[in-house]
Amino acid sequence: MKENLSIQHSRLGFVEKACSTSKMKASHYHDELEVNLILRGRSSYLLGSRRYVLEVDTLVWLFPGQEHILLDCSRDFEMWVVVFRPELVAKSCKTRGYELLKEKDPAGYYCKRIAPHRAQRIDRLFSDISSSDDEALYNTGLAYALPLTWSIYSSTHEMLPSADIHPAVENAVHLLRKNPFHDDLTTVAEFAGLSPARLSRLFKEQIGVSMVHFKNHLRIERFLNLYRKGRRKNIMQTALDAGFGSYPQFHREFTRIMGCSPAEFRRRQIMSRERSFESAGSDEIPLAIDR
Repeated sequence: MKENLSIQHSRLGFVEKACSTSKMKASHYHDELEVNLILRGRSSYLLGSRRYVLEVDTLVWLFPGQEHILLDCSRDFEMWVVVFRPELVAKSCKTRGYELLKEKDPAGYYCKRIAPHRAQRIDRLFSDISSSDDEALYNTGLAYALPLTWSIYSSTHEMLPSADIHPAVENAVHLLRKNPFHDDLTTVAEFAGLSPARLSRLFKEQIGVSMVHFKNHLRIERFLNLYRKGRRKNIMQTALDAGFGSYPQFHREFTRIMGCSPAEFRRRQIMSRERSFESAGSDEIPLAIDR
């Protein structure tokens, strides 16, 4: 699924932190070049037909057109997400050694674990850029961060181990992405071309989570998308629309994946909206969502 990233018109990209309770996304790709630096915790990327385990100080490059999904984040997971507009990439990557950054979905996978002192240097730079309200400084920082981060990545020789995904597992992932309502393991196994037992075992080995957890991850993504599109909608009905069979099942999986209960998540969302309205000078208070 192609995603149109929300980038301020006056900026050449954005720098922000993401954590286990950040907005979750289904498998997606976009036109912009992206780099992630893992700061805390553990997670994994399903990137095309490979899976990478992400640990502290991992640097990941995601090129335009590369479909990816972040899975099974630990509760303390946190990373930098930095995105560069195509025009910035084209302007900044003219010299030898940087040409690859201008390619769309190049062959290979670009994940390495870098030295802690180098990760700290990148962390400080990203932090400085993200805290700047000056548009010129923000854009200059992005223009500097792009070649610097790639230079550090290129000089690191420790490639992150990856695992090729079995075609049957890839077929199962594709089917579940299209329809998170699928509950029948036999149907998924027939589509994938393996026995149910063999597919379940191989899925857990290669994706890192069970098929049930993967389906619930996709259902939570669907719930969050529906939640944001209809703020007055009843949470229980939204959970059912997202594919959950009952509210207790939804509550249990939401808490496990998001690291907080639906009620706590709702409270944080309301507080965030109220702060946004206050900063904008509006007297209108957004409505809470009832269970």
